[in-house]
Amino acid sequence: MQPFRFPRPLQPFSSKSQHITRFFSVPLLFFHSPPIPYTSHLIHTTTTTPTQKMSYSSDEDQPDPELLELLRQHLNGKQASHTAAETGVLESAEFVYNHAIDVALDMRGCKKAANTIWDQMQQREYSPATWSTHELHPKDKNEETVQFIFTMDLLNFSFWSEKSEEDRFQVEYRGQRWTGYWSLVAALQRGLEEGIPITDPAFWINDEKFTPDVLRTVFRSATDEEIPLLQERFDCLREAGQVLHEKYDGSVLDLIEEANGSAAALVNLLASDFPCFADIHPYPGRRQPIRILKRAQIFVADLWACFEGQSYGSFADIDKITMFADYRVPQMLWQLGCLLYGPTLEAAVREKKMIEHGGEWEMQLRACSIWCVELIRREIIREHPEAKGKVNAVLIDFFLYDAVKELEKEGGERIPHHRTRSIWY
Repeated sequence: MQPFRFPRPLQPFSSKSQHITRFFSVPLLFFHSPPIPYTSHLIHTTTTTPTQKMSYSSDEDQPDPELLELLRQHLNGKQASHTAAETGVLESAEFVYNHAIDVALDMRGCKKAANTIWDQMQQREYSPATWSTHELHPKDKNEETVQFIFTMDLLNFSFWSEKSEEDRFQVEYRGQRWTGYWSLVAALQRGLEEGIPITDPAFWINDEKFTPDVLRTVFRSATDEEIPLLQERFDCLREAGQVLHEKYDGSVLDLIEEANGSAAALVNLLASDFPCFADIHPYPGRRQPIRILKRAQIFVADLWACFEGQSYGSFADIDKITMFADYRVPQMLWQLGCLLYGPTLEAAVREKKMIEHGGEWEMQLRACSIWCVELIRREIIREHPEAKGKVNAVLIDFFLYDAVKELEKEGGERIPHHRTRSIWY
């Protein structure tokens, strides 16, 4: 496997650069590709000139994806069509990007990153099958693996620590210590080996057998630091178990079947039926909330990757899934010279100050990262037509996450990840 080679970073932000969106008062839009095809044709994009005052577009022009689908069914007199479902995530991301002041994209950086990412993916033969090559990911292609992935993505949030690598939360499993996301996977695997049915939804709703202390045992640490948000993780499992019991006969498979082979429909089901998957937030100037849906989307993506697009991972519209807006991939996009922060935000990130959950900074970081990966995807396909059908936002996200973890291990990070503590990522 070839080591990841990073392109030379761009020069720091300069007001003289013609390639970089300006910060402060008025965001100038560049790299504004044609609007994404959308069946309603109602997506409103606002642009400004340097002398115009920025005004947010009316949210009356922003359709709700689920309501739009119901209207379409009514007008056509048809049964629900899951293949026509839209998550609304990409439209939300474009809206925030169009109005962002503190986060920007660099066109040259995006183009250069697209070529670098595609070249590296080719060299590494990066594909959905790469998911199963990770040491801790389940290898069997069965119902138990589906339950494992569902559990994993219910709890796939907030692993960062201010402690040193030696003192932070770690899970010891099979002679190794694991941190971050891999500490979650290791803890679940260890719990199952110890006879705790931690991936069984029926177990989650058993008040006598499933308690916070049991979950604490599953996530027991090799250090003095406990996993962050342990109670919130317990609540997510209990809530999800109850929803599955009440609506899906206690079965994750029934939930997947309800989506009828549509990735977008499954994301929308998770967002509407499971409050702990509803990564949806208000945003100034828009009546409809911003839909990010990180963990709902990554559940679909993990199924698709694990089962390599077959069986439980077969989705006709997997390309509707976007990048998963967390705290690591934005860091990597900055490292590649694609994502740029305004001076005040960059200072806060470098000083490791807490970024308010649900605030404009956080929304801009997450949404602009989604839009950035979409532009990178488009650039790859534009420059390399043979990539069509082989690369999507899911694989780009997986690749960037693996790359930033390699970078972290080598001590090559030039900026920290932003600090926000929440159950959404």
